[in-house]
Amino acid sequence: MPPDLSSLRAPLEAGLDQLGLALAPSQVDQLLAYLALLAHWNTVHNLTAVRDPAQMVPRHLLDSLAVLPYVEGDTLCDLGSGAGLPGIPLAIAAPKLRVWLVEATGKKARFLELVVRELGLARVQVIAERAESAKVPQRVATVTARALAALPEIVRHAGRWLAPDGRLLALKGPNYAEELAGLPAGWKIEATPRLTVPGLDADRVLVVVKRAGSAASSR
Repeated sequence: MPPDLSSLRAPLEAGLDQLGLALAPSQVDQLLAYLALLAHWNTVHNLTAVRDPAQMVPRHLLDSLAVLPYVEGDTLCDLGSGAGLPGIPLAIAAPKLRVWLVEATGKKARFLELVVRELGLARVQVIAERAESAKVPQRVATVTARALAALPEIVRHAGRWLAPDGRLLALKGPNYAEELAGLPAGWKIEATPRLTVPGLDADRVLVVVKRAGSAASSR
């Protein structure tokens, strides 16, 4: 049975406030419900190396939601979604998003389907296939990737999903610059903002990638 994580509401709400995100109480409820499912099933299926639910708040929920201001359009694909990060928190925080979670590992894909069903995330679909071979239902405005692969490989996978003017948001650590040299032809780095995640003592960088011929972002 999923644990009662009501004690984590206050630190979660404080973190959301620091990120400048105004979520409804029902959305906070959903984030905590997702965290409870993750904490429970993690003991069975080893979905994430983070075991302490209190640490999951900054390291999973807030780290994912720090990306939200950079999400454009109303369609999103989360490549190599794993346990649903950042796709599930983003879908909860932006319920108008149509989201596809691409995850090839069976136990993780089944967990994602459970989360979608339990939380009633009607606009979220799980695709249990590899990123490079998954069928693309439609081109999307935003692709996200967190701890998936080196940037050149992520870009090659994302290219199948992105609309012509879409953008890839790749969450990276401090050594991301080493990956930039291998960027495939026809792509450009639009921005590399550093993300300040409440409660997370780590250097987080969001690498924003677009096609070289696409229009500049209005942000």
